[in-house]
Amino acid sequence: MTMVTESMHIEPLEDLPIGLRAGSPLLRPIEVIAATLLTIIIGLLLMGVTSRYVFSFPVVWVDEAASMCFLWLAMLGAVIAIDRNEHLRLTLFLQMMPERIRGFFGALGPLLVAVFLIGMLWPAIEYAMEESYITSAALNIPMTWRASALPAGIGLMVILALRDAIRSASLTEIAAATGVVAFALAVLWLVSSSLPALGHLNILIFLVGFVTFFLVIGVPIAFCFGLGALAFMTFTSSLPTIVLIGRMDEGMSSLILLSVPIFVLLGCILDATGMGKAIVEFLASMLGHVKAGMSYVLLGSLFLVSGISGSKVSDMATVAPALFPEMKRRGHKPKEMIALLATGAAMADTVPPSIVLIVLGSVAGVSIAGLFTSGFVIAMVLLAVLAILARWKARGEVMDGIRRAPMRAVGKALVIAAPALLLPFLIRSAVGGGLATATEVSTIAVLYAMIIGMVLYGGIRPGKIYDMLVETAALSGAILIILGTASAMAWTLTQTGFAFRMAALVTDLPGGWVTYMMVTIAVFMVLGCVLEGLPALVLMAPIMFPIAKNLGIHDIHYSMVVVTAMNVGLMAPPIGIGFYIACKIGNVSPDEAMGAIWPYIGALFIGLLVIALIPALSTAYL
Repeated sequence: MTMVTESMHIEPLEDLPIGLRAGSPLLRPIEVIAATLLTIIIGLLLMGVTSRYVFSFPVVWVDEAASMCFLWLAMLGAVIAIDRNEHLRLTLFLQMMPERIRGFFGALGPLLVAVFLIGMLWPAIEYAMEESYITSAALNIPMTWRASALPAGIGLMVILALRDAIRSASLTEIAAATGVVAFALAVLWLVSSSLPALGHLNILIFLVGFVTFFLVIGVPIAFCFGLGALAFMTFTSSLPTIVLIGRMDEGMSSLILLSVPIFVLLGCILDATGMGKAIVEFLASMLGHVKAGMSYVLLGSLFLVSGISGSKVSDMATVAPALFPEMKRRGHKPKEMIALLATGAAMADTVPPSIVLIVLGSVAGVSIAGLFTSGFVIAMVLLAVLAILARWKARGEVMDGIRRAPMRAVGKALVIAAPALLLPFLIRSAVGGGLATATEVSTIAVLYAMIIGMVLYGGIRPGKIYDMLVETAALSGAILIILGTASAMAWTLTQTGFAFRMAALVTDLPGGWVTYMMVTIAVFMVLGCVLEGLPALVLMAPIMFPIAKNLGIHDIHYSMVVVTAMNVGLMAPPIGIGFYIACKIGNVSPDEAMGAIWPYIGALFIGLLVIALIPALSTAYL
């Protein structure tokens, strides 16, 4: 995990080490409940896996119980994330503003969050009441028990958003921000009768203009989408806002997404036990003596560690501290190391168990087993182009005094790293081979990592385990609320007929599927840079994937292009969040590293073009 300072341009989801982040004392009961819910979910999933694969007697109510706990975990996690200021938001432009108006926007942002939440509170209550008429199939209890998580979480977030507004600015600034919000709402209400006549122009006004403005002033991305969708539906249509609550519920509580908090927890265990460090040390003993060897070790470590944690931030935070001192000694410039770290993490994002692939499979209806199988191959293509560039860059590397590690030392490092090395291959083979679902494998992986960590890697103290559970809840809540509001906005966009118009426009472009691939690359590079990966996928996948299918593009091939393009944008300065996270981990100024990263971005882009133009790379092993 990484520590964020005021010099950062982006506030990421994962910005402080586990155990250093602390919420308000009043939120302690919520944290305890969230940690308990996560423990219950893991227990339920383990029960389901054991009953199905060991005793061949599936427990039919496990999925229902886990789903109910999952929605509560997502909403309470989002509450904790607001309390800890862990929701993803763009602060680049906010920091460029004069000091005298920054306080005003500091108050305006939380107020806008509160406006969205207040607007959704009564629809959430109605939704929970409507769910009382539906009884769960296995547990035979009203679904209100599950749906009540929405109004409960929204209500708590309203209180915290108003608290943040009061804390972040003076009374004068708060009054000014309140006046602006009230004035804007009044104007929109007065002109609402004429807005439907504008047709698709409303998309530019609300779903592009409003959302962009909210992003620029530092409103968390999840609530930017929610505000845009709510304003669009309220002032340009007669649809009830309860529909948005239903879309949010569907977008953030799919059973496939149950693996997200489990893999987040797995990344925490990786950090806490030192399993990732063992992998790094083994690769260093194998390759450290060759020219560009430490660069190969860095890339290989990111490749393998990603197969355990599923998190780019966890990958970089595990690998960089172990390798950077030796790389500096060999003459590597810090800015070059940062460039390789950032693009290496982007390369590794298709290595199972990638949370991005799991979310993409959920929102686009693509086989996660197929994504895991193909993602492993695609990552190797990107690994190859980065390794070639790294070798060329290391032509002047100082190798004086570097000797091959004795085979005894290599063997010892292998013995220590073997249990950790085994885990990514178990995950990939189990899901890719169809032996178990991603959710089941993630649960088994957590149990395996906990046991191996205790037996071979020193274990984890109980207090640390609790911190990891709470941190996992907060990170998962921040991710899932983005998926929920992005799903609501994507649904709103599709209801306008925009998707059909876009499909007709793209279908008529010369060049067929190749042209569409180039359009896809451009779109997702830009969205990956501005929005980060998950919201970009949830927002655009329902629109872009059907068009690709109509053009005859295999969904797995298209998925690999989308994810890779998104990651290239994610690491591209001056906005890409991944670039700034890498700079902070390596303690290098973004201004210094910015010039060095472009050759590596270029190498990734060449790899992306190869992947896009050769479908067999993605589909040959399915």
